[in-house]
Amino acid sequence: MTGKLPLADGETSRTACARALLRSAVDEESGEVLSQAVLAQRIGWCADLVAGMASGLLAERWNAGDVEVLASGQDPGGRKLPSNAWMALRRLGWTVTAPAGVRVNDRIVRMAQEQAGRALRSPRWRADLTAGVLATWPADPRQRTAQEWEQVRKAVPGGEHLPSSMIKSRTRQAARFLAVNGRLPVDVFELEGVPRV
Repeated sequence: MTGKLPLADGETSRTACARALLRSAVDEESGEVLSQAVLAQRIGWCADLVAGMASGLLAERWNAGDVEVLASGQDPGGRKLPSNAWMALRRLGWTVTAPAGVRVNDRIVRMAQEQAGRALRSPRWRADLTAGVLATWPADPRQRTAQEWEQVRKAVPGGEHLPSSMIKSRTRQAARFLAVNGRLPVDVFELEGVPRV
């Protein structure tokens, strides 16, 4: 049984969030009421813990092969990956690691996996765009000829409908990389680097 509403073809679901003000909390072991300052400190520590765990997984999996595996939507056995990022990562066997000496419950692990999984699902489109721009690098990156525009649009999936500003922006980003490193980047993963969490 699932708690998800059935969707018709062409429909999609969205998850919404609401802000809430936490004013107090109770320590589960001692029953002590925590002040706002202590509560804020503990929430900050937990957020840092989740960010550190997600960053470790991102650094390990931020490459074309792993992003392609996740973007394929199937696990090695051919089964469809779950829509929740944390569940998809678990199905693939991609785990996060807590710092030495820190024991975390599964809810914290799921938060880190969800954060990392969403970040790993996002670069597929940018990778295709970057690959198309790099494969059809213009003679003058500041001014493409009509033929160069046609070439880059053919090289990018869905490029015929892509706004020129997106291609120009990615070209400028690659040109900055070229100016600093003396060569073009290999792919979007080298161009952008591992995202910060």
